[in-house]
Formats: sequence, C-alpha cells, structure tokens
Amino acid sequence: MAGDSSFDIVSKVDKQEADNALNQAAKEIGSRYDFKGTDASIAWSGEKVMMKAVSEDRVKAVLDVFESKLIKRGISLKSLDLGEPYPSGKEFRLEASIKDGIDQDNAKKISKIIREEGPKGVKAQIQGDELRVTSKKRDDLQDVISLLKGKDLDVDVQFTKYR
Repeated sequence: MAGDSSFDIVSKVDKQEADNALNQAAKEIGSRYDFKGTDASIAWSGEKVMMKAVSEDRVKAVLDVFESKLIKRGISLKSLDLGEPYPSGKEFRLEASIKDGIDQDNAKKISKIIREEGPKGVKAQIQGDELRVTSKKRDDLQDVISLLKGKDLDVDVQFTKYR
C-alpha cells in the first residue's frame, strides 16, 4: 500500500462566499425598482436561506437574483437544495439549503462509475461524506478525474489531497 497514490473527492461550499452572495442579493433586492412594494427579502434562517415576497413569481425572482450571485462567486447551483414556494399568511416563502458533503446515494453512484468506467486497479472508498480514490499509477488517477469531470453528477465535486 505504501506505493499507492490517492486523492479525495469532496463537495464543499465556502460558507463565507455563500454569505457574501446572500448579502449582495439582499442589497440588490432592496434597491431594485421591480421589487418595490413586494416585501421581497432574503436572509439566513438557521442553516437555511429563507426567501419571502407577496407572490410566487416575486419569490422566484428573488431566487433568480440569489442564483446569479452564487454563480458570480463561483458556487455551483448543484450545491443549492431548493424547496417549493409555499404560501404563509399574506406572503409566499421559499426555503433553500446549501448542500455540504456527498450523501451516501451520490457517493455510491460515483464509486460505481469509477468501478465500471475507470481504469483497472483503481479503488474508491466511501469515507463519511467524501470518497478516497487510490491506485498504483498516478496516470490512472488523472484518468478518473477527467472521467468524473465529463459526467453530469448530482453534486458539485472537487478533487483534493492529490498525492
């Protein structure tokens, strides 16, 4: 095992960047003319993001602004877990959470892709909310990274601790 090379597949979101995106979205919503009189707002509610407005289409417009700010800050929209807009009193609300880590289902899918389509001799182990990929050849690890970058996965993945 001493001669093996490895890397980790993780799905992490920079919380500070997400917070900056939310603050920029709140600022834009407060100053934009088309949001005047709609009581539109966006704020953290614990670990979730709460968006509010007087109608369903205004809530979706708030979401649009937030998504554009996330993209500008380099956060993939795959990291955003959206709920459905729902009425609450006289307003509509929409909750979203930011996914951190790879859940078990997606980890199993990724390891299955590596097993079936990756080079022989490459092993993937699920370790909590990340995967460790090992191989005797570094070139095989490079092939796995390019294979996964070419796939349309349900999570935003980064490759770390390459050694």
